[in-house]
Amino acid sequence: MQLQDVICLGVAGNFTHHLEQAGELEDFKDVVTQSPDAPKGIFPFFLPKSESFLGLYSIGTDKLELPNYEANAQVEPEIAVLFDIVYDESHKVLDLVAQKFTTFNDCTIRKDGAKKISEKKSWGANSKGIGNKWIDIDTFEEGGVMDNYHLCSFVERKGVLYPYGVDAPLLGYSYFYIRLKMWLIEKMNHQKDFGPLEDIAMHLKDCNYPEQTLISIGATAYTEFGENNYLQSGDDIYVMAYDVCRDSIDFKDSETKILLHQKVQ
Repeated sequence: MQLQDVICLGVAGNFTHHLEQAGELEDFKDVVTQSPDAPKGIFPFFLPKSESFLGLYSIGTDKLELPNYEANAQVEPEIAVLFDIVYDESHKVLDLVAQKFTTFNDCTIRKDGAKKISEKKSWGANSKGIGNKWIDIDTFEEGGVMDNYHLCSFVERKGVLYPYGVDAPLLGYSYFYIRLKMWLIEKMNHQKDFGPLEDIAMHLKDCNYPEQTLISIGATAYTEFGENNYLQSGDDIYVMAYDVCRDSIDFKDSETKILLHQKVQ
């Protein structure tokens, strides 16, 4: 699925311990949240038709291209949800209607001195990764298809497979379902340019109020290997969402399993 007309946004800090392990808590020291477990904010990683670096389509499917300079890049295993955006007459976001979900690698470079989160997110084509299929969302609330899903990730290096992110239930997201949706709407309408965050309403306007948004809803905590090992050329990345009631943790295809496999270059 091509997403060249879809504004792509990410959620920062929606899984316990991720920001600490990524060394990014300091970036958000002045950001005040609604509650202690609330995410820190949202950030853009692709802005359709933008003349900035965020206008370059960065989402790949089978390869991850590291920057052409020395960079500390880590997998950020996530679930991405495609939403239809409903606007009111003044172009405020009135509602987000969840359509389908897939796996996502919001790969990030640990870049000292970056003023905005987005500066760490998109450095060229194939700097992100998206899964091999989509699952339709019947309802974006408890009792729906997403309830039984877990998210896990691995890196294979020199023939050895290492767990990279912890195996986590989607219900383990700090903000999920209706709570997440209402928070996203508030941030899309009211988040300001402050610290590492950006004015999302301005981006929506500049992108001519796109009809859809892809939102990567947050990265899991890392395993010991994931926390202490940056990506290297030749690595294989696997990010998998699977239904615990129907699937096993392997790389065999199934109707309900979603796999992202990227070769690092």
